[in-house]
This record gives sequence, C-alpha cells and structure tokens, in this order.
Amino acid sequence: METLDLCIEKLRDYVKKKRKDGRQIREMVCPETIEELLAGLPVRVGEAAGPRIILKEDTFVELGNPSIGGCSFVLWTNDLSLVNGGQITLIGPGIQEAGGKSLAFGQVILLAGEMLREEDHLQLEKAQYMILGEIEGYMIRSVPRCMWTRVSNKAGGKGFSFEDLGRALMAILRSKLASVEAMEVLFVTSSKEDIESLESIAVEVEKVSNWFRKLKRNEHGLYECNTDDCNDCEEKAVCDTVREVRVMRKQKAF
Repeated sequence: METLDLCIEKLRDYVKKKRKDGRQIREMVCPETIEELLAGLPVRVGEAAGPRIILKEDTFVELGNPSIGGCSFVLWTNDLSLVNGGQITLIGPGIQEAGGKSLAFGQVILLAGEMLREEDHLQLEKAQYMILGEIEGYMIRSVPRCMWTRVSNKAGGKGFSFEDLGRALMAILRSKLASVEAMEVLFVTSSKEDIESLESIAVEVEKVSNWFRKLKRNEHGLYECNTDDCNDCEEKAVCDTVREVRVMRKQKAF
C-alpha cells in the first residue's frame, strides 16, 4: 500500500539519523523458518509458555511504561524489497544491559507479502498483539500506539535478549500470517526523545489505518472510500497522498 511504503522510507531515514547521531545500533539477521527461529531460545514459546502476569517485584526489566515513553506500530507492504527479511535492529541498550531498570521502548514490525491486500490490514495491524501470553517470562500491557511490557527475573536470568524476543515474535507471526513472506523488527530503547520522534511516524500510520476502515469494495473489485464529503474528512490528506504517489509511480513506469 503506497502510503505505508512512504512510512517505511521514513522509518529508514529515522534509523539513519539515529546512526548519524551516534546512537548504539545493533543489527542481527535471523533464519526465517519457524523451526530455526525457535531453536536455542532460552524461554518457551507458544500457548504453553506459562503465566501471563509478571508482578513488579518479579520484573527484570520494564519496557515502555507510559511515564517514560513507548511507541508501537505495524507496517506492511507488497514490495518485498522494502523489508529486510529476518533482520532485527536494536537502537539503545539491550535487556541484559538494563537489569533492574525501566526503559523507553519502541517496537516496529515490518511485514511484506506479494498477496497482501487492503482487506488484510486490520488483521496485520493486530500482529503486535498476537504474541500475547505466548512468550515465557514476557508480559504485555498494551495501550494505544504503545507496547508496555515486562521481562521476568527468571527470563532475564536465562539471558533473554531482544534477539530472542524478535525471533520468538517472528516465529509466532509466521505460524499465524500465512500470506506474509518477509518480516523485520525494530526495537528502540535509547531515550524518551528517540521514542517521541518515532511517534511522528506512528501518527501517520494511524491516519492510514483510519483511512482503511473507510474503504469498501465496489462492483468492479476496486476499493473506494465510503465518505460522502471529502472536504470534511480527517483522512483527506491520506487519500491525496495515495493519488499523488500512484501518479508518480505510473510516470516512472513509462
């Protein structure tokens, strides 16, 4: 979807800027089959992962507490070249480096599949919550555009890391999203300010999500908006951007 492709480009620019600003950035490339992703993880993954509740006194690291800063969203595309399949990127300190602390937390999931369509959007948007209760020692308390989580002392003691979290996340999503061909995850823990700049992209993604909810399929199988008055629609800017991008891409094709 063209507007989300633009958001992916802005996310790439965001990472480049943080690298230029001197942030600690680590990139890990993982295998992409479920079996390989799960191999060697220090915690259980799946419906038998264990208790979903982690009390404060049992917490090794807290991530994304609203008082400190959190941001989470999903981006998807039909263009497989826009997603680095199997890559996990971490900007900031890792879980093992932050024992006993509460960190700002940003999480972005990127999904690609040639067969993904507009009608898949709502399901893809929920991808970040599909891991709820399926990773041992990892609790999610979600609020709008934020992933507020805790890592248990037990999981921390086993060496649980963001690479492990990313691998578990990818394995779970691969088992639930058959049309997705490539996945990538970005984690940000560097600072509240870095989360706030990531939030500007999240706001754009939310506008696109609202726009998708207004789409309907016409008799020719094409999607069109069901809003009667474009001038009064909050998502008019999204529609205008989609039209502009489509015109630009058609011009480049000739």
